Amino acid sequence: MTIEERENIKITLDKVCGKWKAVILMELVGKTLRFSEIKQQLQQINHQTLIKQLKELEHDGLVLRHAYAVVPPKVEYSLTGYGESLESLLRELEKWGREHKMKMEEEGKSSSGSSGC
Repeated sequence: MTIEERENIKITLDKVCGKWKAVILMELVGKTLRFSEIKQQLQQINHQTLIKQLKELEHDGLVLRHAYAVVPPKVEYSLTGYGESLESLLRELEKWGREHKMKMEEEGKSSSGSSGC
């Protein structure tokens, strides 16, 4: 593997890693969701963590945040075209995780662990 290839992998992981980033991105594939809808889908995520992860994804150009000037506040999130380009990678990550979980269960081992990359 070349230095450039290693750097490209690192760049990708820097953008989609984080305990919830890849999961948030998958939730938004092909959808526009309000903050509360994302929170409802990802009930385990802390409110502040979700805000932080969404801000980082927006900063990286992967997520579009649309705030409406209404009361009560209405904010919607969707993937940018750039964010949508990650769909196949995210689906492969999910597939590998599912297969790994099955393998670990067959071997009587835990499949859980840190997802901090």
